[in-house]
Order: sequence, then structure tokens, then C-alpha cells
Amino acid sequence: DSSSFLYEYNMKTEKLDKIELFENSQESIAKKDKPDFESILKKGDSIFVLGSGSTEKRMISASYHTKTKKSITKDLTYLFEKISQSSGVNKENLNIEGVANYKNKWLLFQRGNGAASQNGVFILEESLTNPSLIKYVPIILPEEKDVKATFTDAVLVKDKIYFLASAEDSNSTYEDGVVLGSWIGELNPTTFEIEFIEKITDTKKFEGITVYKNSKSEITFLLSEDNDSEILNADIYKLTIKKTTR
Repeated sequence: DSSSFLYEYNMKTEKLDKIELFENSQESIAKKDKPDFESILKKGDSIFVLGSGSTEKRMISASYHTKTKKSITKDLTYLFEKISQSSGVNKENLNIEGVANYKNKWLLFQRGNGAASQNGVFILEESLTNPSLIKYVPIILPEEKDVKATFTDAVLVKDKIYFLASAEDSNSTYEDGVVLGSWIGELNPTTFEIEFIEKITDTKKFEGITVYKNSKSEITFLLSEDNDSEILNADIYKLTIKKTTR
């Protein structure tokens, strides 16, 4: 989230490539200046990344076309203003940390780690940049030591959404705090009911999730850790869930 490159990692060759999203992409951008790309989604031949919206410099998106190898950036300031006006989540509490696309709807996962604790999902009808309708569904997650868990990422798997959440002892969308654990859960994208949620660590903050393997009996995810440091490495973890246990 401190970079304006899109990274491509080849699992077989273990080679990491960087793709410029801007004319002058940077690998380590100061916190006050970074676009804070916290959400990523592949739709068709395009990969979309979204800024969190938590500051004026974080209201931007970029899309990269895997065939033409071209990227396009867009200013989403107007969209974030519409989201705030329609949902009652003000700019000081806005913090998008995950995105999914389901049945012509864009689902933006709002991390409620601001002072107002507004954790939930923004539902954008038809279009990401110019939606015909915006709805907001508040979602309450577990607590740890009186600190509420809040969304950190999400991924669509067929007709279910699997999400990550973390509890961080801070009431700011900008400042980091003590990590009290992370959870994985399953959300129904039609009713927005939580169908299961389980704590997976007491100490780590996981902020990225994607599907690695999916079989009839189990599903394996890759999880990315955010260690809230200036060190430019990321640890990737595998998490396997037995489908028969739920």
C-alpha cells in the first residue's frame, strides 16, 4: 500500500515483476503522500486497484489491462463524496480496504477503524465510477479487549464472499495501533449476513486475501501480512479451510 507499482509474482519461477501504474511510479512513498492502494480486483482482462479514500491523496483508482499492457488512472474524489453523502460515513471515517464485484454490483468494504466505528459494505449499482445507486450495509464483527474487528480485505468465491478483519487498538483511519488479532469470515453477498467467522491469529494483521486452491472438500487462501513498518518485504501465508466443517 506504499507503492504505485502493480506487482506480479510467478509461483513457478518465484520471479517478481513490477508494472508501472503511473508515469513515474515509486516503490516506497511517504505515508502522507501515498495513494494507499488497499483493494484489488480482477474483472475480465483488467485488474483494478483502489485507494482507501482516507485522505485526499488516496481518492484514486488505477486499472491495468493484461492484454494491452496499458494502465489508466482515475480521480475518484467525486465518487467518495457521493458515497459519504449517501451513507452518512463522513470523510474522517472513510476507509475502503476491499472490493468485490457480484451480479452487476460493486461491493466496497469499509473498515470501521475510525472514531465512529462504521464498519460495513458500500453497494454500488452497475458502475464503480458512476453508480446509479449507492447503499450502505453496516456489519458488526467480533471484539477483542473492547476493540472491534474491522474489514481488511475480501474476495468473491462463486456465490460467497470471504473476508479478512483485524482488531487494531487505534481510533484513526490513518495512525496504526497495537494489533490484537485477525479473523476470516464468510459473507452472503445477497443478504450480507455473516455465515461464519473465526479468529486465525492473536498477533498478526492480515490485509490481503486471494484464492490459491478450491476443491470440493476445502479451500486454500493466500494471505498477505501488513507489519506496519518501512521494511519492503511481505510475508505470504497459506490458510486452508475444510468445507465439511461448516
